[in-house]
Amino acid sequence: MSFEKLNLIEPILKALKTEGYTQPTPIQAQAIPIILQQKDLLGCAQTGTGKTAAFAIPTLQLLYNNRQQHKEQKTIKALVLTPTRELAIQIDESFAAYGRHTGLKHLVIFGGVSQNPQADALRRGVDILVATPGRLLDLMNQRIVHLDQVKMLILDEADRMLDMGFVNDVKKIIAKIPVKRQTLFFSATMPKEIQHLADSILNKPERVEVTPVSSTAETIQQELYYVDKGDKKSLLIHLLKDKTILTALVFTRTKHGADKVVKDLNKVGITAEAIHGNKSQNARQRALTNFKNRSTRILVATDIAARGIDIDELTHVINFELPNIPETYVHRIGRTGRAGANGIAISFCDEEEKEFLKDIHKLIAKAIPVNEEHPYPLPQLTSQQRILQELKKQEKKGGNRGGAGHRGAKPAGAGQSSGGNKRFGGNRNKGNGGNRSEGSGMSGKARTSGGNKRAS
Repeated sequence: MSFEKLNLIEPILKALKTEGYTQPTPIQAQAIPIILQQKDLLGCAQTGTGKTAAFAIPTLQLLYNNRQQHKEQKTIKALVLTPTRELAIQIDESFAAYGRHTGLKHLVIFGGVSQNPQADALRRGVDILVATPGRLLDLMNQRIVHLDQVKMLILDEADRMLDMGFVNDVKKIIAKIPVKRQTLFFSATMPKEIQHLADSILNKPERVEVTPVSSTAETIQQELYYVDKGDKKSLLIHLLKDKTILTALVFTRTKHGADKVVKDLNKVGITAEAIHGNKSQNARQRALTNFKNRSTRILVATDIAARGIDIDELTHVINFELPNIPETYVHRIGRTGRAGANGIAISFCDEEEKEFLKDIHKLIAKAIPVNEEHPYPLPQLTSQQRILQELKKQEKKGGNRGGAGHRGAKPAGAGQSSGGNKRFGGNRNKGNGGNRSEGSGMSGKARTSGGNKRAS
């Protein structure tokens, strides 16, 4: 199927041709006709399926046709809510690309930067507003944003908004939007809370579901390296000596971990930058731009910051730390091997992460092939040896914390690990500008997500 068969208007077809897009992805082929019929939509689709174009293209067409019939002032007619700055910017870029010949005005707003340019643009008038919830609510409270003329509401990455604690903000925003509207709701996963939110705001929606989260693309070659936690840095440097790895996206679980990996790589002459919630907006965009144009070889990211990163021809994804949520593994490696291209996903697994690995294998219904040909193999220790080894480490640090080694106390490693066990939760930090960012520790057991050239 070609885009021409989706009954798209000439200004949009012309823009798609300029971008080099000829055939829609499965979610685009299914969603675009439904949205053009002005029906509500519930879309279950993960990053990399082309869902941005699936809602951006028909939104542009509906607003364009409506404007041709009714000459209206520049009020916000379509609102797109999304959890992160990076994703908001990417969506706005998509509206710019597909709508370049429509004359429709669009704007992206997010926290962490001065609101003045955003406020000035809003006063001049926009048709389409892409926003993160925190900054939007702030501008609404200042009476700079008015949503009483919104005809289309799009919620993207709804599960991540739940994970980041934005759901109450989203509900406050929706309360200010006319009840009579078209609503499009997209989420990579559908936990109960997200299903309840969808049920409360959608009116007889059509459901579109593509690429179940448990599936990994056949074009991705997966490899697993068992390695001691202390040897991960050395193993990463060893692998990156391979010059055929032109660029790689490296994932860590925490912001601190991302910064440490960058520091270690830069020390040995490997250009690397980090992208996470503690970085300023300018720093994050600069790192992303440098990675896309390959002036930076390695981009190190946390899961929430990486949502919305869309990089053509990314050949390698490296899990420096395995995620404690198995669905996140699928999202991570799905950033390579896109649009029929080949990709390689490498994962490091230390002793404490073996439980995470079991969950991943269960989800994807297959075992990741193990690569044993490397200089830092993980010693195969018995449970008793691991406990003794952990006690020795504690002693080297200057004594036993919390009474480890005393009668009645559990030594670390015996079911109460200091960072690898799934039962041990972490904290969630609030970012600036109303934009809450990922937690600096592990999030516990809660299960949240994290052929030709295609539209993003």
